[in-house]
Amino acid sequence: MKDVDKRINRLIGQLKGVKGMIDEKRECVEILQQITAIKKALDGLAQEVSFSDICRFIPQEDHEKVEKLFKRIVDL
Repeated sequence: MKDVDKRINRLIGQLKGVKGMIDEKRECVEILQQITAIKKALDGLAQEVSFSDICRFIPQEDHEKVEKLFKRIVDL
């Protein structure tokens, strides 16, 4: 879950950054670019949480193989 903590902290930083951009009345396009990055980061967090949950049910030695398969499925 260490990766999950890192992803959450990064998201918190990104959200604070967007708030600052809005407070500074930055250009809409710049703000929307950051929001798009946040959406992608949220998708990554969802994948990480899902994969971590799946790993509870498979042997440790199969994690890498299952992770590759999981990423291929998610990317469809």
